[in-house]
Amino acid sequence: MELKNKIENKTAVTAIVGMGYVGLPHAVEIASAEMKVIGLDVQEKRVEMLNHGESYIQDVSNDDLKKVIAVGKFKASADFSLLAQADVIIICVPTPLDKYKIPDTSYIEASAAKIKKYLCKDQLIILESTTYPGTTDEIILPLLEKSGLKCGQDFYLAFAPERIDPGNRMPLNEIPKVVGGITAKCTELATMFYSQFLKNVHSVSSTRVAEMTKIVENTYRLINISAINELAMLAGKMDIDIWEVIEAAKTKPYGFQAFYPSPKIGGHCIPLDPFYLSWKAKEYNFWARFIELAGEINEQMPHYVVSKTAFALNKSKKPINGSRILIWGVAYKDDINDPREGAAVDVIANLMRKGAQVDYFDPFIPELSIEAGNFMIENKERLMIKSIENGIEKLKNYDAVIILCGHSGFNYEDLASRAAIVIDTRNAVKSRKLKNVYRF
Repeated sequence: MELKNKIENKTAVTAIVGMGYVGLPHAVEIASAEMKVIGLDVQEKRVEMLNHGESYIQDVSNDDLKKVIAVGKFKASADFSLLAQADVIIICVPTPLDKYKIPDTSYIEASAAKIKKYLCKDQLIILESTTYPGTTDEIILPLLEKSGLKCGQDFYLAFAPERIDPGNRMPLNEIPKVVGGITAKCTELATMFYSQFLKNVHSVSSTRVAEMTKIVENTYRLINISAINELAMLAGKMDIDIWEVIEAAKTKPYGFQAFYPSPKIGGHCIPLDPFYLSWKAKEYNFWARFIELAGEINEQMPHYVVSKTAFALNKSKKPINGSRILIWGVAYKDDINDPREGAAVDVIANLMRKGAQVDYFDPFIPELSIEAGNFMIENKERLMIKSIENGIEKLKNYDAVIILCGHSGFNYEDLASRAAIVIDTRNAVKSRKLKNVYRF
């Protein structure tokens, strides 16, 4: 088979639809393995930046991008007719939830429609976007077969969930890849393709198993983090340090894995993916109660942060209304430039609604957009705020500091000693001697 030979010889051309947090790292990894990659994106600005060797993704360095461009292995484009030149096409587009937590597959469908327009015989199509079990065979397969080509015979279709973890220093080629195809031949070809640049590929029996695998991974984390968040709130009422409890529990050599409190589980995966399954489950007259409960607890956490702040200010005889509050870190986790689904937007908007004067400091995120979705702010659709500079030096100007993200490179004991009040949601301040520090 010509496609099989091309993959084995690394002469297969790969087109990746979507140059975001998933697509770009994969493009550079594949190109670094000496396979030609076309990076497709609808945003012209992204395309221009990439072709000039400018990466907008933290996990992809400009140097690595320039290397694959210089040897002719990578080129970005907004011309989707180039799909006809590809042997392998990977879909890496967003799969958001709407405000009712219903999956939005419009980006996947739009990508599949473009692929169908240029679909050729002997092409391998792989969906990496996280979604509910059944998406590949219920949405993409029938759409592509409207071209008149037959899956497993004329073209090949598989699902291989992305496992990108922003800020994680583990090389992408060391992260095992799960692959499931529509047919056995689809699985074989997709497995062979990923084996050209990844060290470990795990094949499963179907696209649905592969789709379910990713959701189970993130549901596991959502439920366990939400459980520890609930226990943290209880421990706070009982005047017990939950962080000390977790460290003690970790000494057990079996049967316990440490999860830590969070002001809100952020990122594009953990707070969203389980709800694809929760939504799909209703089709089978099944209610995924653990997912729904975990989501409820997670959505309460920003409100808990604000309540903790109100309590701390009240002890100093100050109301939230009129207080100056500094948010320390707006990324959803340490040392990354990604605020998606994190606590910051909800906490800031809630504080503003209550009359607080709010600033933030984050060396990774120079500006933050707060939209009216959850909290209406002065009847504005959107509010753009910018990070202050030299956060440590300006702590004396604030009535309280809320640590939502514990970026490295800062002395948090020094921070706490300079601040009037600290609400520490990340256990960034290790000292237990400071009386002005309030933890979960």
